[in-house]
Amino acid sequence: QVQLVESGGCLVQPGGSLRLSCAASGSIFSIYAMGWYRQAPGKQRELVATINSGGQINYADSVKGRFTVSRDNAKNTVYLQMNSLKPEETAVYYCNADLGLFRGSVPENYWGKGTLVTVSS
Repeated sequence: QVQLVESGGCLVQPGGSLRLSCAASGSIFSIYAMGWYRQAPGKQRELVATINSGGQINYADSVKGRFTVSRDNAKNTVYLQMNSLKPEETAVYYCNADLGLFRGSVPENYWGKGTLVTVSS
């Protein structure tokens, strides 16, 4: 069974740093774009950062200069390094990926279950 599993969410003080990880597992032939989204209480889910298989990166304007997305293709893992965190960035952070399950298949989009990041003193 294909799944995305996030880890690394926890309570962090304002101004602090945190690194999230997301590993894709199961019968996967290829991984295309991977990325992170977040959903704060009472708000819609929003894009944080994405990275495609060629290494092209896209960030939400609100996190540029503070967050860094990266991936380790050998480990089927995407990371999100978050620095200078703000209380308003408290949210559930979700991993997202486009996965090809076998040669020539159309990529399918998958979501992880999310990991909670709380920014508070």
